[in-house]
Amino acid sequence: MKFGAFVPQGWRHDLTDIPVEDHWAVMMGVGQKIEELGYESLWVYDHFHTVPEPTQEVTYEAWTLMAALAPVTTKVRLGQMCTCNTYRPPSYLAKVAASIDVISNGRVEMGIGAGWYEHEHDGYGYPFLPPGGRLKMLHEGVEIMKAMWTEDVVDYSGEHYQLKGAICQPKPAQQPHIPFWIAGGGEKVTLRIAAQYAQYTNFGAELDEFNHKSQVLADHCRDLGTDYDAIVRSTNFNVLCAETEAEVADKLNWLRDKLNRYVSEQSAERYVDIYTPMSGTPEQIVDRLQGHKEAGMSYAIVHFADAAYDDSSMRLFAEQVIPELS
Repeated sequence: MKFGAFVPQGWRHDLTDIPVEDHWAVMMGVGQKIEELGYESLWVYDHFHTVPEPTQEVTYEAWTLMAALAPVTTKVRLGQMCTCNTYRPPSYLAKVAASIDVISNGRVEMGIGAGWYEHEHDGYGYPFLPPGGRLKMLHEGVEIMKAMWTEDVVDYSGEHYQLKGAICQPKPAQQPHIPFWIAGGGEKVTLRIAAQYAQYTNFGAELDEFNHKSQVLADHCRDLGTDYDAIVRSTNFNVLCAETEAEVADKLNWLRDKLNRYVSEQSAERYVDIYTPMSGTPEQIVDRLQGHKEAGMSYAIVHFADAAYDDSSMRLFAEQVIPELS
């Protein structure tokens, strides 16, 4: 099993109480620490407004961070979980990703999804189509990006996007193209797009859900004649890790108290709840992840809520969890 970790960027209120002038040093330091500790990849989110509620706290833009993190790391792979297809024309996004792939010597992962955060769409003036429309845009977007990375001149006529003579130079450093991570568990469309184009998928933090979505993906691969076993299935987990259960409880209380200063008590409690299932001692976390591993999950991406303040969760996970599951 491979492991990635998220760089704090503010979206999840994970840079609060740190002066803005120190943010880049913190984000860069965590990215370098992820590499130093032996994680396979570092990740950022593609969002503009914070969760669990929109606030005035910072959220750094994903692809700006990709470009910034590329030259201050050397081997860790660079991913987004996941880029929102509706926020940028896919032809432009293909150009950005190809440029950063060259800058990073072929380390970009292309996480892409249909988008879900309606408040951001409204705030930034992006149309928020019904799910069917956004998924059609995603399908066309993936087709365009693949074409931009593999063809010299691209003409494309779709329902949502049209290109006439598009050129993408430089091409990505990776051949035949940057790997696609198609994120999301929509059974009729998203997983079918994944079956057709993805090298990686991302779904199913709950084991039963993971097993069900995996079967749906397998069915789509059978229908399309693609290789299910060639697609890596990954999942995201929210983690606070400590040597003892009492220390884990202290970390969860710290997270709750921090969030209560920025969002409603109800939102803060719901947010802490998403960390509770996977937070624990290294032994507990290994035990909880074992079921996913046995079900075929071979890549886990972890958000450590305390990464900007204290590297103990990330370090302990790297030293005592990863060796047991790799």
